[in-house]
Amino acid sequence: MKNRKFKFLLGIGLLLFLSNEVFAEGDGIAGIAKASQMVTSYFDPATKLIYAIGAVVGLIGGVKVYNKFSSGDPDTSKTAASWFGACIFLIVAATILRSFFLD
Repeated sequence: MKNRKFKFLLGIGLLLFLSNEVFAEGDGIAGIAKASQMVTSYFDPATKLIYAIGAVVGLIGGVKVYNKFSSGDPDTSKTAASWFGACIFLIVAATILRSFFLD
């Protein structure tokens, strides 16, 4: 008897909990617009963060290329091209993503 009462009360509690979720889903368009606005508000700080990461990668790459050049390593041009390409990719990717998602 006690077990049936517990299951009944648990079922009522679950129904009350889920009914709140059902009634909260009435305005889907406003939710999508709010989510879209929130995502687009992250692009400006994210773009600045990617530019900062590109600057740090560029500085590290410059130091590595200088060390290779100073030691007379014949592989300096390949290293310079790869680090320069990585920096250019970061900058172009950030710019293209920003322009693609923000008008």
